[in-house]
Amino acid sequence: MPDFVAAKGRGHRLTMLTAYDYTMARLLDDAGVDSLLVGDSLGMVVQGQADSLAVTLDEMVYHTRLVARGVRRSLLVADLPFMSYQVSPQQALESAGRLVKEGGAHAVKLEGGVRSAAAIAAITAAEIPLMGHIGLTPQSVRRLGGFKVQRDAERLMEDALAVETAGAFAVVVECVPTDVAARITAALKVPTIGIGAGPSCDGQILVTPDLLGLFDDIRPRFVKHYADLGQAVRKAVETYCREVRDGAFPGPEHSFR
Repeated sequence: MPDFVAAKGRGHRLTMLTAYDYTMARLLDDAGVDSLLVGDSLGMVVQGQADSLAVTLDEMVYHTRLVARGVRRSLLVADLPFMSYQVSPQQALESAGRLVKEGGAHAVKLEGGVRSAAAIAAITAAEIPLMGHIGLTPQSVRRLGGFKVQRDAERLMEDALAVETAGAFAVVVECVPTDVAARITAALKVPTIGIGAGPSCDGQILVTPDLLGLFDDIRPRFVKHYADLGQAVRKAVETYCREVRDGAFPGPEHSFR
C-alpha cells in the first residue's frame, strides 16, 4: 500500500483491473498490473445479475480467497458489498476484517463520500488500508436511476476530501466529467483511480471481462476492448464440438496405449 500511495508523487500511472478467480489473477499479476480488485461487479459478470446489489459478504470473501492464491506482487483490494457497511461503523469494521482475515485481501474498498466517512474512519483506525469510491457508485443505482454520469462538481469534491480526511489511501472516481476529475486529482494528496473519468487521474481501472471482450451485456462508453476473447472462445468451442462429432478428436496423440 505505501508503494501504491507513493506512485502519485513519482508520476507513475497506476493500473488496476478486476479479478474473481485464481487463474485470471495469476495471468493479470504476471502481466504486471499494479493492483487487482475483487469487485462486487462479479454480480453482473460472474453471476449474470442486472446489478451488484445481491452480492453477499460471504461471496466476496470466497472470491477474494481465490484471487489471493494467484497474487504474487499486485496489491489486492476487495469490495465491501451492499449492506455490509451501511448499518454502522462497527458493522463496516467487522466486514472489512473478514475480507482481510478470511479472504486474504491487502485492502478493502467501499462506496460513498461524506455519507461513508465514519465507516472509513473506523476501518482505517483498525489499520486496515481502505480505498474510497465516489462519483457513480453502482450500489446506489436505484437512487441514481441507472448508471449515469455524475456532474455535481461541488458535491464530488466534498466527497473526495471527506474520503481522504477519513483515512483512505486512494479514491476511485467513476463516471464524472474529465475536468471535474482533474480538479479532484489536483486537490487530493492520495492517488485517484479513474473509470470513465478521463486521463487526468493518477491511475485507471477497468472490469477485466470488459477489457478482454468477454462480457457484452453492457458496453459503457469508457471501456476499450483490448482483445475479443469472447469471439475466440466461441470459435474454439465450435471447432471442438465439430471435431468430437466428426470423430477427429480425440486422436491417437491424445490417447493412451
